[in-house]
Amino acid sequence: MSNDKVIIADKLTKRFGDFTAVDAISFEVNKGEIFGFLGANGAGKTTAMRMLSGLSMPTSGKAIVAGFDIYRENEQIKRNIGYMSQKFSLYEDLTVKENIRFYAGIYGKSNQFIKEKTERVLRQLHLSAEADKLVKSLPLGWKQKLAFSVAIFHEPQLVFLDEPTGGVDPVTRREFWHMIYEAAASGITVFVTTHYMDEAEYCNRVSIMVDGRIDALDTPQQLKKTFSASSMDEVFLKLARKATRAAD
Repeated sequence: MSNDKVIIADKLTKRFGDFTAVDAISFEVNKGEIFGFLGANGAGKTTAMRMLSGLSMPTSGKAIVAGFDIYRENEQIKRNIGYMSQKFSLYEDLTVKENIRFYAGIYGKSNQFIKEKTERVLRQLHLSAEADKLVKSLPLGWKQKLAFSVAIFHEPQLVFLDEPTGGVDPVTRREFWHMIYEAAASGITVFVTTHYMDEAEYCNRVSIMVDGRIDALDTPQQLKKTFSASSMDEVFLKLARKATRAAD
């Protein structure tokens, strides 16, 4: 795999009985890129993301993720990526510091690395004073920012973010995207799904899935030009109208 390609998917397919959830999708994602993965509910986004993150085996097709084969090396894929699900992914009954140390320990980081980086992350998030508070006591926006910091704590090649800003206020969303830009600048590739079309504008490139297939893939600027649209919202609506599947 070339060093600048973090994901190479070739005709990746997932069927559940007679239903084809993901239908022979092919695309590449570059190192350090913020790649938006859009689609209406039921389009196949989450199924595709689960295959790429080593959580679900494809029915057919090929993919290399973070340099590892999706069939033979899915455990290595899991160790070299971060993942933040749309359902809040930290342990509510552990403290802020305990959550960080727990996840860092899973990835086999040394005690010295964990200690030093924990202090740095707490300072960056302005959570040093809350380090020993239970996570459930934090406001949602802080939880989301903490969950993202934990997902990239082990400095993975790639992080999957599944609707990471759902339910947070506009100011927190902007702060969250600032963190995404910083992660990408450090060389971490960001693969993000979102229902907020203004967030699609922040991505380097965007793919839009319709009925299990990728119907469009380009920069936000080029997509707007191609579809004669003034916004990504308009692009999305033009493509989503073609969908024949019911939403989830």
